[in-house]
This record gives sequence, structure tokens and C-alpha cells, in this order.
Amino acid sequence: MKILAINSSPKMDKGSTAMILTPFLDGLKECGGEVEVLYTKKLNVKHCLADYTCWIKTPGVCVLDDDINSIVLPKVRDADILVLATPLYVDGMSGPMKCLVDRFIPLGQPYMKMVDGHCRHGFLGERHGELKIVLVSACGFWELDNFDSLVAHVRAIAKNLNGEFAGALLRPHASAMRPMIDAGIDIKDIFKSARDAGRELARDGKISQSTLNNISRPLLPLEDYVNNANTFFSEIIEKYKKETSV
Repeated sequence: MKILAINSSPKMDKGSTAMILTPFLDGLKECGGEVEVLYTKKLNVKHCLADYTCWIKTPGVCVLDDDINSIVLPKVRDADILVLATPLYVDGMSGPMKCLVDRFIPLGQPYMKMVDGHCRHGFLGERHGELKIVLVSACGFWELDNFDSLVAHVRAIAKNLNGEFAGALLRPHASAMRPMIDAGIDIKDIFKSARDAGRELARDGKISQSTLNNISRPLLPLEDYVNNANTFFSEIIEKYKKETSV
């Protein structure tokens, strides 16, 4: 079982997204998964030209000379599970992740077919099995429904890749995690559930809703979170003003 995770957090393995992604991948590894992580920050990925060269002149190969052809697409084609890990930016995935996903077009073919009463592009070449796609995301807002548009987007991506959306590990008010850990507050169950999610996906082919729910569970009351966040930024702004005042 090969797992490819793509993390588009600018903080890479030090961000809140990685705090959920890492134990999830550890759970997959424990069950024999072969895991590789790519960081968009380290990749050279140009914007799609939308000229369809990859469909017409060089099927499956993009005309742009960057890491998509040499690194990303071969690994996506070979993966059993694709994990898209991104912080929530303006109700969606981060720009680098969207730019990379746009470049998935060479994976398909120009000819359309009907799938469950809906037109889709076929996958270029035969896969050894159905691709499972998992979303991992973290955001600063308190409510879970802030992820709704992102989840819908990744579900659509899975359909367009003729794959299966296998679940979303979502962590709202993620910016509270490190301060709570530093304060000695025990939130280890969050990370245990992320690891359990990896084990469940590897073992059962799916992640239980109870496990996903615990990953997203409230860490503190909404009012407390808002007050703490506002106090934090007020202190940072005042500190900056003092440091830059003449």
C-alpha cells in the first residue's frame, strides 16, 4: 500500500496541519503503509497553461518543465492513497495546493464518459486499483462548518480522478493546540484519534465517523477562544508599535 501525502502548509512539518497529518501517516505506517510526503514549498510547480498539450500532443506529459512531470504525477499514478493536506485559506485550499492540483490534468484523457449519470474524463492508463483520497486540514476559526466548501471541493476532485473520497481529518481552532500543550492541558486524544484514523483506513478501507469527530472536537468554549485570540493579536500589535515607534 503506497501513500502519497502532499502538504501545502508554508510551515511544512512545523504547522498545525502537520500536527494532524503526522500521526495519521504514522497510523498508516504501523499497518505496513509505504508513506512519502511532498511539500509544495519545496516543489517547483508552475501554473497550468490550459493549452491541452498533455492531452493532444504529449498524452500524459505536461509541456511545462518542472517537478510535476518528474516527481508529482508519477507518484500520484503509483499511489493507493493520496492525502491532500492544506491549511484552510479563504474558505478553500491554499494557493500552492490549488496550483498543484490544477496540474493533475495530464492524469486524465480528453474523451468523456458517463459515470453514475455524470460526464467525467477517463483516467489515462490502467490503475492497479481505485485511488483513495483523504483531506487533512486545519483552520483558525472555531466552527467546524468553515471546512464545508473545502470538503466539497476535495470530494469533487476525487470524483474527477475516478477515485474514492475516503474522509476528512479536520481541526478547527487549530491555533489553540500548541498553547494548550505548552500550558500542560492534555489534548493527546486528538493525535491518538488521528493515528487511529490511519490504522482504520489501512485495516478497514475507511475511517469511522466517531474517530473523525474526535479529531475535530471542541478544545475550549467559543467565547474563550475568541477572547484569547484577540488578546494575542492585540499584544503582538502593541509590541510591534512600540518597537517601531520613533
